[in-house]
Amino acid sequence: MVTFWQLIDKPNSAKGLCFFPNAALDPQWNHTPPGRPAFGPETLQTGNYSLVLLIQLSLLSFDLFVNSFSELLRTEPAVQLVLFIIQDIAILFNLIIILLMLFNTYVFQVGLVAILLERFRALLLLSALYLTFSIMLHTWLMNRRWLNTNRFIWTDGLQTLFVLQRSASVLYYYLYKRTSEYLGDPRLYEDSPWLREMFARIRH
Repeated sequence: MVTFWQLIDKPNSAKGLCFFPNAALDPQWNHTPPGRPAFGPETLQTGNYSLVLLIQLSLLSFDLFVNSFSELLRTEPAVQLVLFIIQDIAILFNLIIILLMLFNTYVFQVGLVAILLERFRALLLLSALYLTFSIMLHTWLMNRRWLNTNRFIWTDGLQTLFVLQRSASVLYYYLYKRTSEYLGDPRLYEDSPWLREMFARIRH
């Protein structure tokens, strides 16, 4: 099976077969003229993408807000618990949105799933890891703080988990925003000669 990075190492200059990690922002990417729309009226529309992007950025902003200010509410464990639950749901929703956008690409529809997984594997794995860290941290905090909000709860293990969760959040914000912009490229949602050639390569 041809992987994403193998396609990078062996570009087809005659037909413009070329991939780059920042392809959506590279004006030289995919020199071939676009083919027919992949899904007709279902093809990516500017308004739809703007709405989806707004939802994604809003969820990321809420996540950043909770990470930054939730400890100020440590004397109100019930309020903090609600914020933690919403934060975990927001992370899950953002992951689902990315998966739906991947499923809607023409690359996925023609069966080139390996290329998408190679390109977006880092974000998918990091999202799952960040969600796991967040749930573990929130559960641990609530268990230690629920009955007595005034006692010192920061054990060595809890501090380590806190640092891991916050560090993962920085990478998560960066990769998620970058991926959201990449998936806004209309060329991922239409047929073209380079896509047909990739499909033919993998089949043979």
